[in-house]
Amino acid sequence: MKALPVQPSTAPVAIGSRIRAARQGQRLTIEHVADATGLTKGFLSRVERDLTSPSVASLVVLCQVLSVSIGDLFSVPETHLTRRDDGPRISLGGEGIVERLLTARSERRLQIIHAEIAPHGRGESDLYAVDCELDVLHLIRGALTVIMTNESFDLEAGDTLSFPGREPHSWINHCDEPVQALWILVPAATGR
Repeated sequence: MKALPVQPSTAPVAIGSRIRAARQGQRLTIEHVADATGLTKGFLSRVERDLTSPSVASLVVLCQVLSVSIGDLFSVPETHLTRRDDGPRISLGGEGIVERLLTARSERRLQIIHAEIAPHGRGESDLYAVDCELDVLHLIRGALTVIMTNESFDLEAGDTLSFPGREPHSWINHCDEPVQALWILVPAATGR
């Protein structure tokens, strides 16, 4: 059996922005990290800007000080792209509404749902709640009334309403114009 030749990549590995993010996430200055690692501020600055690569020994010390694993610096981030019209259709209930899931079905941290509500479209006749901690509604276009247990809110394009996810609510488009909105559920609603 013949082995396949391995061609090393000539593309530089850019880890500097991740190192900078780890440092800034801990509210450390380059001077703090330099003092803790024994590396110079100038060298650390060049590493963060991907102008130089640290040795393995320097990288190990740097990762220890920043409390990050070396593997995390080189891992490929999990990304998911959904074009607005390609999101799978879902239904949280209501009349005259088309909802599309914009986040991956496997995403548990949050869900973003694009809603197109026809003129005079409405939510459930009884108030309902969604199984999440935080429910955020952002109106892109049109006007919508959100009805809560003790009050209602008239929203216009550009308005954002946030409320506890388990708070009973419904909505209605009183206008002759369609509504475009984003529902953001944090964390993702269960059972979807």
